[in-house]
Amino acid sequence: MSPGRTVLVTGGAGFMGSHFVEHHLDAHPSDRVIVLDALTYAATLENVAQPQAHHAARFEFVHGNVRSPAVVDALMARSDVVVHFAAETHVPRSISDSLMFVETDVLGTQTVASAVVRHRDRIERFIHVSTSEVYGGAPGEVMEEGHPLRPMTPYAAAKCGADRLVFAFAQTYEVPAVIVRPFNNYGPRQHLEKLVPRMVTSALLDEPLTVHGDGGATRDWIHVRDTCRALEAVLDAPIEGVRGEVFNAATGVATSVLEIAERVLALVGRDGSAIVHTPERPGQVTEQRASTKRAHQALGFEAETRLDAGLAATVAWYREHRSWWERLRFMRAVPVTGGDGGVTYW
Repeated sequence: MSPGRTVLVTGGAGFMGSHFVEHHLDAHPSDRVIVLDALTYAATLENVAQPQAHHAARFEFVHGNVRSPAVVDALMARSDVVVHFAAETHVPRSISDSLMFVETDVLGTQTVASAVVRHRDRIERFIHVSTSEVYGGAPGEVMEEGHPLRPMTPYAAAKCGADRLVFAFAQTYEVPAVIVRPFNNYGPRQHLEKLVPRMVTSALLDEPLTVHGDGGATRDWIHVRDTCRALEAVLDAPIEGVRGEVFNAATGVATSVLEIAERVLALVGRDGSAIVHTPERPGQVTEQRASTKRAHQALGFEAETRLDAGLAATVAWYREHRSWWERLRFMRAVPVTGGDGGVTYW
């Protein structure tokens, strides 16, 4: 990526977005970053404290919503590159209230993509951050980018709609759009509703670790810093080779939820007796493992962080930053009403 560009990052005060902002400003000393974030429950200005402090002249925060055409259009007119993270992302929360997922993930993406079209004379690249959840599950299969899309939850369906909308805009309007599908991310500053930080904080609090079903569901776990590296590789690649393409960001290794719980407990000196099994979550995907071939061949990208090292560093961060997450303890579970009217916390 050439120097001196302005990069608009939607959702840049959230978990993945804030790590990308830090990574990009550190790696590109001539670039400027504008963060657009609505600061909903899963985002905070604390997440961008580092760029605010260390890159103040090249960092700008705008409090606003991606569903606002006026705000998005004004920022797009000043930008050269767009990296679109903004989304609602929690599966159980989507089961409880699917409307806000459609509004933010689909309609917000439509607003951003439409603004890219209006400013295509200056937008050099539009990166849409999708998710592996659009694939659904495929026991025994490695998920290549051409794998059928079978979303299993309202969250996955909303992200799938956004994913295909960006693809359609790339085909119809020939905008320089690229879709990246990260698999299960983890790392510092992740909201406690997500599995790894929920387990880590429970382990640190000497509480039981709840595992849905038998814990046999597997995921391809990628450290957030590796996802940032994958996005940078997309930004640096010649546009002719990536325009309209889809790339997985993953490790190619699948690990079960039960094993994640066991590894977290071992890192804090506890044993597996702390694991409590609960009923299976609605819409559960049993297996996900990515093909990393396309990202390696086209981008030269390979994940660098091994799961054992990444989990150890993540546990250490939550141990050292208790003040960051203590206030979020009540949000580790979401009440979901089932078809029988009963309420289960997931």
